[in-house]
Amino acid sequence: MVLTPHTARNIVGIIGNVISFGLFLSPAPTFWHIIKRKSVEEFQPYAYIATCLNCMFWILYGLPFVHPDSILVITINSVGLAMELLYLAIFCLHDRQKKAMRKVAIGLTGEVVFVAVVATITILAFHTHSSRSFFVGIICVVFSIMMYASPLTIVRKVIKTKSVEFMPFYLSLAGFVNGCIWSAYALFKLDYFLLISNGLGSILGLVQLIIYGIYYRSTPTKVQGNDKSTGSQLSAEAAA
Repeated sequence: MVLTPHTARNIVGIIGNVISFGLFLSPAPTFWHIIKRKSVEEFQPYAYIATCLNCMFWILYGLPFVHPDSILVITINSVGLAMELLYLAIFCLHDRQKKAMRKVAIGLTGEVVFVAVVATITILAFHTHSSRSFFVGIICVVFSIMMYASPLTIVRKVIKTKSVEFMPFYLSLAGFVNGCIWSAYALFKLDYFLLISNGLGSILGLVQLIIYGIYYRSTPTKVQGNDKSTGSQLSAEAAA
């Protein structure tokens, strides 16, 4: 049986879906902690709100009238969007001060309006798949870079404290592998926007792993290999 490029691309995309699902699932321990404590404590909803926007734009990018033959991009980001909305619902339900619901409502409403405006402009102002892909793709790349760059704040803390206590190794590893897989997927049909966002994501993930390796030995023994719950606040970066 000959493995065609199309089949190989689909296989890589399915693997990417599985890995991305793992990334979207990574905040689950944080929300299990919230459910058990019945309190959001010091956790904030902003990362999950931002990830919703990232997912919505990649769903828009994968639609047939924008970038055909991108069903696997749509599937994983649809799953990711549903999971992020579930996280936000749990967050609002267990916010004792009831401030999160307003933040979440304003954030999600603004995002839906923003995406709707972009979708309308895409349909009315651009009339070819290439022009629509370029317009939406640029926006997707910008937000994906923001998602992938978000853990760099923790990297700065690791360097400053010479401790990886608050740097979740498996999340960094999954982010790196995720970026590599989706970069490979993008190469099959040379999707520049998927390639740029995930290529940069894999590089940033590799940087995190190198930093982890450098400062692992200088971390107190009691916290080595211990992924703190604060680390799982980091949402799945760019899933596609």
